[in-house]
Amino acid sequence: MHDEVDIDVCPAYPFSWQAAALSMIMHGTFKPISGLLLRTGAGIAAASRIAALAAKLPLRLPAHVTVTPDGDGPCPSEWVRAGEELDEGKVLLYFHGGGYFTCSPATHRPITWRLSAAAGRPVLAVDYRQGPVHTIVESLNDALDAYRGLLARGYDPADVIVAGDSAGGHLTLATLLALRDRGVPLPAAAVCLSPWADLTDAPRRVNRLLDPMIPAGRVDWLARRWTAGLDPHDPLVSPVLGDYTGLPPLMVVTGSTEVLRDEGRRVVARARAAGVPVTYEEWPRMPHVFAILADVLPEARRVYRHIARFLAAAQGLPAHEVPGGGTPASPARGEPPARAESAAA
Repeated sequence: MHDEVDIDVCPAYPFSWQAAALSMIMHGTFKPISGLLLRTGAGIAAASRIAALAAKLPLRLPAHVTVTPDGDGPCPSEWVRAGEELDEGKVLLYFHGGGYFTCSPATHRPITWRLSAAAGRPVLAVDYRQGPVHTIVESLNDALDAYRGLLARGYDPADVIVAGDSAGGHLTLATLLALRDRGVPLPAAAVCLSPWADLTDAPRRVNRLLDPMIPAGRVDWLARRWTAGLDPHDPLVSPVLGDYTGLPPLMVVTGSTEVLRDEGRRVVARARAAGVPVTYEEWPRMPHVFAILADVLPEARRVYRHIARFLAAAQGLPAHEVPGGGTPASPARGEPPARAESAAA
């Protein structure tokens, strides 16, 4: 069972015309606009308002998907259910991305309803506090409170999965490290989609030109802004520097052309060095958090089958098993993953 979890996967598939077209569009619109806005506080506020307006646009969800506000937790959240045949005794706790200043559970429903289907359980998506009004410390406190709130409602930690994308992937990793350090029982597994894991001042040189969405310099600027007054080398600020000993099985998904790709690789290396079984998937030519584009990209729809397979295998492991013996070598920085696997598998 361990060998089904601790693997590197480089899916093989024909690059769709939808992905090619979307990449060109993002290169010419999203990336330069982000480069202009993410330079001042006013620009951050404008980007946040744009995302808030986008979240209010009617998003057509499948008929079997329901969204229910949750007012009982420590911060605003919503329950997302993909169908009625879900295991209500289990839950997936989700932290959306958005650079810690934009987006919400509403903007990420294309991810959360599909995760509900893949995991066979409801998803609780948390509307945690964000900048520029709030700090990433407050964001982490909200995430910890949301997890402890689930335990207070009677959920067994073994029946909880934690997941997030981009900044939400950062929050997922920081939450796991903080829970472990505070002696709180850990969830069964975690999934990180394109995690933003390094908030130090290390320059991002990989994929600066290839990434169709994210200007590397603006990520550096955001990192400096959100770490003002904090130690950027603290593992709760830069989880890529953390000690992953004792954490549950982890899945990390990245796109080969995104500027954050190597942060995902480094998380994998740190986790495996600590004995944590990790599934690392690097999808060729896919952009940052491509899973959110599943309404238009066939490649993005495939990734949920891979997530479902990981969750089934990870939950077959004994709780927080730290297997002995050798594990597959993690990909070296700047090199492709060691193993390849068909996306149709």
